[in-house]
Amino acid sequence: MKTTRSGRPALTRPDGTPLRVLVVDDDPDLAEVLCGALRYEGWQVHSACDGAAALAVARELMPDAVVLDVMLPDTDGFAVLRSLHAVKPDVCVLFLTARDAVEDRITGITAGGDDYVTKPFSLEEVVARIRQLLRRAGMARRLEDGPRLIVGDLVMDEDSHEVTRAGELIELSPTEFELLRFLMRNPRRVLSKAQILDRVWSYDFGGRAHVVELYISYLRKKVDAGREPMIHTVRGAGYVLKPVTP
Repeated sequence: MKTTRSGRPALTRPDGTPLRVLVVDDDPDLAEVLCGALRYEGWQVHSACDGAAALAVARELMPDAVVLDVMLPDTDGFAVLRSLHAVKPDVCVLFLTARDAVEDRITGITAGGDDYVTKPFSLEEVVARIRQLLRRAGMARRLEDGPRLIVGDLVMDEDSHEVTRAGELIELSPTEFELLRFLMRNPRRVLSKAQILDRVWSYDFGGRAHVVELYISYLRKKVDAGREPMIHTVRGAGYVLKPVTP
């Protein structure tokens, strides 16, 4: 098993390239320390000191995760998060805040943040939270894992075409497999019927909503049968795959 210099199992993107992380904080000393700790994991790390710079870097880097301070000199982290989601909808975001108010936590999560830590914090905690977010979102794998997508207890091996949930093998047809793969590559993201048709069936939306509905129902019977549901319908918007919260 390959490990980082910290002794933890090394994480990469699913394609084996280094994970990309953006650190956004107007305190240059803190940003430098955070970047150093994250680079220690073998990741590609960039930093920005304000919201405008963060968005410019994000467009170039297309980060997998962002460590985002709530208080920035030109805006707040919540506004930056909304703009980041327009650039990369599936980016994982860990908020840093000096404020411990419940309202800030609620605002951050409601805005689409995945987690938060309150200053002062330990570097170990930040690294552990980022690793957990990336693994949970299926955006990272351990080097020994092989080409796998992981969302909660749902695991897909893209080479062998094997899918398991909680260790139990799930038999899927080729079309069901492609549909589930699209959902697993976009965890927590609402996908419209038009997007699913275009990606899975490769044709434009035009009265074929019943095809998506039918195959979603097939997947639910296999993935969610007898278990807490992971595949959810967002009325008027589409479908989303979410890991089950322990």
